[in-house]
Amino acid sequence: MRPADDIERAVGEHGDTVWRVCVLSLRHEDDAQDAFQDTFMKYALADGADFHDEEHRKAWLIRVATNTCRDALRRASRRLRADAGSPLEDLLVSHDPQAQPGSAVHEVMDALRSLDDPPRTPLYLSVYEGYTAPEIAEMVDAPVNTVYSWIARGRQRLREVLS
Repeated sequence: MRPADDIERAVGEHGDTVWRVCVLSLRHEDDAQDAFQDTFMKYALADGADFHDEEHRKAWLIRVATNTCRDALRRASRRLRADAGSPLEDLLVSHDPQAQPGSAVHEVMDALRSLDDPPRTPLYLSVYEGYTAPEIAEMVDAPVNTVYSWIARGRQRLREVLS
């Protein structure tokens, strides 16, 4: 297990980024908190992982957070299929402005969440985190030109959804 000061430093330096990834991927704050905690638990237990620098540590945390959120969404999807037509399903896909105050922000977030992954994660990393396509390609272990395609495709789909 990693030393407590190492974990605290990672949370302090990269906690905001991991939180944004979790909130972007998951609709509810409670689910995002669970994914955030799971991500840093995995970091704490990954004492064998060596990081070249802080960017490598950040990229690792983003990838783990993305995978954790994806797993949570898969589990929720299985439950929803079993409970199709339940009031919970209506709550999860509500577009009622009363249920979602500040609907313009929620509309953009919903549009981003509606994208498949990829291109959701590469687009997020590019637009919100400021990573370049070569950096994203290294993080997600994909060719650079593929990352450029994902980003372009994601922007196009966002335009279509928001227009």
